[in-house]
Amino acid sequence: MTDADLAAGDLELTGRITTASNATFLGEIDGVTVVYKPIAGENPLWDFPDGNLASREAAAYLVSEAFGWNVVPRTWLRDGPMGPGMAQLWQDLDPEQDAVDLIPADAMPERGWRHVLDGQDEKARLVSLIHEDTEALRRMAVFDIIVNNADRKGDHILAMPGGHRHGVDHGLTFHAEHKLRTVLWGWLGEELTADELAGIDRVSTALTGDLRAALAPLLTPAEIVALAARCDRLRAEARFPEPQGSMPAVPWPLF
Repeated sequence: MTDADLAAGDLELTGRITTASNATFLGEIDGVTVVYKPIAGENPLWDFPDGNLASREAAAYLVSEAFGWNVVPRTWLRDGPMGPGMAQLWQDLDPEQDAVDLIPADAMPERGWRHVLDGQDEKARLVSLIHEDTEALRRMAVFDIIVNNADRKGDHILAMPGGHRHGVDHGLTFHAEHKLRTVLWGWLGEELTADELAGIDRVSTALTGDLRAALAPLLTPAEIVALAARCDRLRAEARFPEPQGSMPAVPWPLF
């Protein structure tokens, strides 16, 4: 289905995702299943402007496309039964896979996983937060640094059949101030790969032309300048950064 069809076709709501913090619906556009988040259903936040989370979701998709890694499913702005908002192609994940997990603290796998932090569960048992050690998840972590994702929860990572990982729920992104909160801290301080550096270069180059123009209606000038600066800084440091500032480094809840 073309972009024009997805933007103009009738959007029929088929259900609601009640676990989301903002109004989130399932719908269909000529048989294609989508997620629809109307701007009218966005809850106010103290640290992000009102009424533009949908625009940030659309901007995240554009940056994902510039990276060339297919991190964010196809996302666009359009009108709907509850007014303007964002739409995103629904993804059928693999229920047998978990990219992020909480495990007993003494059960860390020997290989294939990265440790993030330790804590206690609701029964005061020691647990560890871990995530996969995969190329797909590393790419998502780089993407999150560049878009300044303030809400990378475990359930915002979709484990797809075949090993691909999609990231969703990008309304809390692109703030001009440092806001990075993520469960993907397992590569702290490690050098970026040539592939990851090349992805950053593609975004930096795109920001000198078409990508900057496409982001202009979605983000403020200061946020676009900050986006370019994060590309430059991460490219120069060429390694996964450490948490910064006094804000928590992980979102809450974690999932």
